[in-house]
Amino acid sequence: MVVSPRSLAIELALEAGRLLRERLGHVQAIRYKGEINLVTDVDLASERLILHRIREEFPEHAILSEEQPTSAEVLRAPYTWVVDPLDGTTNFAHGYPMFAVSIAWLCEGEPYIGVVYQPMLDELFVAERGHGAYLNGQRLYVSTEHVLRRSLLATGFPYDAERRRQAVRDFVHFIDVARAIRRDGTAAIDLCYVAAGRFDGFWERELSPWDTAAGVLLVREAGGMVTNEAGEPYRLGDLVCVASNGQIHQEMLAVLAAAQHQQDPHDD
Repeated sequence: MVVSPRSLAIELALEAGRLLRERLGHVQAIRYKGEINLVTDVDLASERLILHRIREEFPEHAILSEEQPTSAEVLRAPYTWVVDPLDGTTNFAHGYPMFAVSIAWLCEGEPYIGVVYQPMLDELFVAERGHGAYLNGQRLYVSTEHVLRRSLLATGFPYDAERRRQAVRDFVHFIDVARAIRRDGTAAIDLCYVAAGRFDGFWERELSPWDTAAGVLLVREAGGMVTNEAGEPYRLGDLVCVASNGQIHQEMLAVLAAAQHQQDPHDD
């Protein structure tokens, strides 16, 4: 039977999600990719499960995965799978139940299928380019809030301590002009929550393609907007990802611009 990229992405997200749910609280090995950025045996088990099936069903397709990253050149291949087998590894390692599997399928570098599964809430987010975004089969739409002061936002911080300074300045500027800000430690879920109207906006620096590939498509298919800090359409690998319902987008960009121009005392 012929398997479509959409059906395979859904099947693999659900299967990997079940593995994560079963292994929560049973991490046996942790190694570090930096001072605090970690990877567990469960990340690797989830990745093996996903990549094996993709290679089996679509051996001619390129793959970019967090735990086996290759050159970003693969994003320009005719067909590319972008996989985060466990987005929210730090949460998972600490038993904090906010994590997800994220799988995207790209054509010529553009996301056409995006699937994110949050196993602890059994929430399956699915988007197909031109066909809308869905949560457990129900159509998603971004929020209608048009005032930043009344908005609930989300963000995250880079693992590299040296790169956190600008992110902290961004946060300080936003906390003064938004209703509230959440930091859940998983960009894939944050983007899905913008698509679902739970968050009105999201921004984060230093994200990788596997963090955003599926979520960006979900936001756009739910009627939202995703750009870089200059307001240009977001492309995988851009330094800053800004996602919103579209109504508050220009206000968010203005806040980021103000934060960017603030002097960092460490630069003196």
